[in-house]
Amino acid sequence: MTVSTPDVSIIIAAFNAAGTIERAIASALGQEDVSLEVIVIDDCSTDGTRTVVAGFEDPRLRFVPLRENLGPGGARNAGIDIAEGRWIAILDADDTMRPDRLAHMIDKAEAGSAEIAVDNLAVVTADGNSRAMFDELDLATLPFLTLADFIGSNVLFRAEYNFGYMKPVFLKRFLNDHGLRFDESLRIGEDYMLLASALAVGGECVVCPGVGYLYSVTEGSISRALEVHHVEAMLAADATFLRRYRLDRKAFAAQHLRHRSLRQARSFLTLVDQLKRRSYTGALCTAILDPTALRHLRMPIAVRLRRLISAKGRPSGTPSKRHNPANGPHASKG
Repeated sequence: MTVSTPDVSIIIAAFNAAGTIERAIASALGQEDVSLEVIVIDDCSTDGTRTVVAGFEDPRLRFVPLRENLGPGGARNAGIDIAEGRWIAILDADDTMRPDRLAHMIDKAEAGSAEIAVDNLAVVTADGNSRAMFDELDLATLPFLTLADFIGSNVLFRAEYNFGYMKPVFLKRFLNDHGLRFDESLRIGEDYMLLASALAVGGECVVCPGVGYLYSVTEGSISRALEVHHVEAMLAADATFLRRYRLDRKAFAAQHLRHRSLRQARSFLTLVDQLKRRSYTGALCTAILDPTALRHLRMPIAVRLRRLISAKGRPSGTPSKRHNPANGPHASKG
């Protein structure tokens, strides 16, 4: 008997996700009008994640425990490597998807001969309220997401959310042909770097303006702000990105703005850390070397933290929700 290739492999990297993964898996298995497999990569959980997954009796679900903690990028790469679907979709262990999401994205990508598709997200708070992350009318003006648009959106301090929060669907053959995987050295910004790399090698990315992905946030997320070493890692990854790929004029200009914002974030975070430690001489030196750090310090603290966190994915480099380095290799939402 021949086994047909699934349309899509949905990869869920999980670390201590017992409280949320049931609904994530249910939404994955509930995708309509596509054949699929769901691959749960357990990144050395110490809670009841395995027990929750075992409660599903569905042949489309695969559970893969890792022998060592690899972080978000490594866990997802393990899933991509064994995935059998034509398309790859990433679902965070505390998020969900609407039932028609993947069928719609794949249909639009294939109709446009694209290798990537992105869509809008709804931000769902702990009390159940939700709102679209991006204006659908604005997204509708972008039939294709360009590298310049993507990088330009991922500039810190400009907005609460950026395109780096988007959860792309990738044609697996395209990822393999170009040797594209998540950067396992990054615990923040790994999502951003994969999509940026895919666009840099010529991937066409269609945009679905409607909301398909439900992005959950919890109380206390703002406290998971970036730290200096997170920004340093993003700067290093961006430097590697620039050495590896040739950018057109618009993309390079956007990259320049992003680089400047990362340097400003590094100065700001350094200043805040020095003030917390009462290292006033160091704080003065930082302020003299980069006066923008003082300007950001004058912003209301909640606004400042929200904007820093809009580097969440990740994107311009926000702490990953489940694998937040602020509390070790993994933590709850950033």
